Parts: sequence; C-alpha cells; structure tokens
Amino acid sequence: MASPSPRKTRSLIFFIVLNVLSLVCLAWALHGLHFRQLMHRFAHLHWGWVSLAIIASLLSYVVQGWRWSLLLAPIAAIPIRRCIRAVFVGVYANEVLPLRSGEIIRCYLLARASEIPVSVTLASALIERVFDGIWLIVALFVALHTIELPPFIRHSGVFLGILILVCGALLAVAMYWREQTLDLLLNARWFGWIHVLIKDLHLIGHSRFLYYAFGLSLPYGLLQVFPIYAVLRAYDGLSTLPWMAAFTVAIMLRFNAIVPQAPGNFGTYPTAVMLALNLKPFRPIAKYLPARHAVRAVDPFREMTREFSFILLAIMTAPLLVAGFIAVAFTGTKLGDIHRGAKDSMQDRDAVPVGDNADESAGLS
Repeated sequence: MASPSPRKTRSLIFFIVLNVLSLVCLAWALHGLHFRQLMHRFAHLHWGWVSLAIIASLLSYVVQGWRWSLLLAPIAAIPIRRCIRAVFVGVYANEVLPLRSGEIIRCYLLARASEIPVSVTLASALIERVFDGIWLIVALFVALHTIELPPFIRHSGVFLGILILVCGALLAVAMYWREQTLDLLLNARWFGWIHVLIKDLHLIGHSRFLYYAFGLSLPYGLLQVFPIYAVLRAYDGLSTLPWMAAFTVAIMLRFNAIVPQAPGNFGTYPTAVMLALNLKPFRPIAKYLPARHAVRAVDPFREMTREFSFILLAIMTAPLLVAGFIAVAFTGTKLGDIHRGAKDSMQDRDAVPVGDNADESAGLS
C-alpha cells in the first residue's frame, strides 16, 4: 500500500491541530455555562432587536455580493443576484465544512456559471480580502485610541498591517505593471500559475469599479457590526454597553476568522466574544465584587458574556444556514459535489472553465 504524500500528511496534521485548538476553546467557553439559564435568557430576548440583527446580517452578505459584481464588472456583466447566491453558498459552506472552504467554493461556483475563469474570481476574492483588511486596520486604529486592547491584538494588528501592505503592493504591481511583472516571472517555473492571475488583475485594476467596490466595503463592514450591537440591546444584562463594545467584538471576530479552523469557527467564536466583552472598559459589574472573594466568587459579568457569546453565535448562524441551504438548492447540485469540483479546479490553476458549462449551473444563471 502506497504511503501518503508529505503534502497530505502536513494537511492532516494541520487539520488535527486546528480542531484540537477549537475543542480547547469550546471547552473553556462551555465551562461553567448553565444551559437552563441560557435557555431562559434566550427566551427573554427583545425580539425586535434580534430581528434587526438578522436582517442586517443577511443584508451584509447582499452588499458583499453587490461589491463582488462591481469588481468583476470589467470582465463580464454578471447579474448581482448570481454573485449574491454564490456568496451565500460560500457562507453556508464555511458553516458546515472545515478550513473556510466556502471562499474557494463560491469562486468556483461563480466561474462555473459565468464566462470567466476561476482565476478571475479568485483574484477578485483576494482583492475583497485586501479591502476588508484595510478597513479592519482602520477599525483597530480607532479602537486603540478609545480603549485598551490586549497586547496580542495589538501585535496581530501590526502583523496584519504588514501583510495587507505586502499583498496590496503585489496586487498594485500586478494590476498596473502587467508586462513588467510577467517578464519578471516568465522564467520562474514555480510561479507559472501566477501568469493568468496577473492578466486578470490587470483588467480589474484599470476600472473605476475597483474604487466603487472599495467604498462599498465600508457599509459592508458596518453591517457586520450592527447585528452585534442589536443583540447586545436585546440581552437585558448587557443592553447598556456602548457601540464600542460591539465594535470591539466585531474586530475580535474578524481576527478570529482569518485563521482557517473548524466549521463555523464554532469553538473559537464564543471565546473571541468573551475576550472582547471582558476588557476593562466593558466590566461595570466586576469592580463591585469584594476583593477577598475575587478568586472564588462567581463573576456575574463574565457569566453573562459567556451566555451572550452562545446566544450571538446561534442568532448569527441559524439565518445563514437557512439562506445558504436555499442558495445551494437553487444551484441544483449538492454541496459535496460543488466542494469536490472546487478542489479539482484548484489542482489545475491554469484551467479556464468558461460559459460552455453555464447551462449546467442551474440556479446561478
């Protein structure tokens, strides 16, 4: 029997490590959680605010689909609804599959339904991530001048800033100096697959729609902050927390989502929310605990944030599962088949699936 390749072995080790980390974080978040109390809190939420949170959350992905269609406008006039469906399929895949597979799946799905290659959709998704990273750095800068963030967040912000700067510079070179970049890479056999990507980036970069998409990234980000604020208002014990609390939770969740991990970030999501809300500026109750009982006494504020983290996870996840399931149904294909097709397409990055297969992509047309 043939031994597994080193690449598969590394992937397996990476997968195991990430899942162990998620389980450790989940165990920490669940420790001390009283499920009866959690269900009581959930039943007594202010459902008007919950409804607004769900609407804003779903709307943010509609805006993402609109932004994606703008980025791809120089290549092909893709209907916005097609991009939105692909986005929701990708979000659904992220919730049920590990390692954030939805990013690749949505790019593959849109390429399969359009007259553009996978490399173009991948390039546009990369540009989206750079846009989001820029706004995340801006948000982090605002937060740093308002509250005291943990050192690891500050250090992560510096690392992310450097990464965004490097990626942005590479994208700028590819978009505005195509011929020079191709000449540089022409004889680099290990980077041959980048050639097609550079040509596609050049087309996107010389369009005014690139700047429209960047501007649209701001409301997209704000629409991801508002649901957190709305759920805070819906939860009686934390309803007095300011906008900055929701802002900080959103920043923590964005950093948390950068690292590929278990489906839906289920283990680390509650941990990120708790860490954000238990920063000093947001702990109005803890300071009243008697010092002599500080070690052994139950911290009511921490317990509320523990419950809130799982309530927020449920409210943010359930509508995406429903919307994503419907989007997958419109494709006329099972998610597993789409996932396999996306993996196969990534094994041959120079392949150009175009509109000849568009008729097979039911639902996205």
